[in-house]
Amino acid sequence: MMLSRAALIALLALPVALVTHADEHSASPPGWLTGADNDQSRFERLQQYLRGFDQPMWEVGERYQAVHTALRRNNFELAGYHWEKIRTTIENGYMKRPKRKANADAILLNTTWAQVRDAFASHDSRKAWAAFEQARDACMACHAAESVSFMNNQPLFELNAPAVKSE
Repeated sequence: MMLSRAALIALLALPVALVTHADEHSASPPGWLTGADNDQSRFERLQQYLRGFDQPMWEVGERYQAVHTALRRNNFELAGYHWEKIRTTIENGYMKRPKRKANADAILLNTTWAQVRDAFASHDSRKAWAAFEQARDACMACHAAESVSFMNNQPLFELNAPAVKSE
C-alpha cells in the first residue's frame, strides 16, 4: 500500500504540530488562582471573586421568581424545593457577611420561613399564595431593616398572587 504524497507530508508534519501545540499550552500564564504568590493571596482572590451578600441575594431573587412560577402551575413540590434552596442560599450568604444574619434570622428564617414551607406543603392554593405574599413582605421588611429599601422598588416585588377561587 503506497501513501500519497500529501498523506505522507501530513504524517511527517503531525509530530511537529503536536510539539508546537504543547509548547504553546505550557507557555500560557498561570491561572488566576494558581498564579497567586501564596495561599493568603489565593484566598484573598477567592474572597474577592465570591463577593458579599449581593450574589446570594441575586440567587434568592431568581428562586423567588421560580416559586411564583411553580405556584402558578400548582407545582407545590417545586415551590417547596426552591423555598428550601432560598434558606440555604441566605445562610451561605451570611457566612460571607455575618452582619446580615440577625435580620435575616429574625425577619425571615426563624419565623416566616417555616410557615411558608408548611403552606406550600399543604398543596392548598389559597394557603400557598397567602404564604407567598407573606414571604414577599418579610423580604421587603428585611431590606428595610438592612437600610437597602431601594431593593424593594423592582418588578420582582410586583409579582402577585392570582385570584384564587374558593374551593
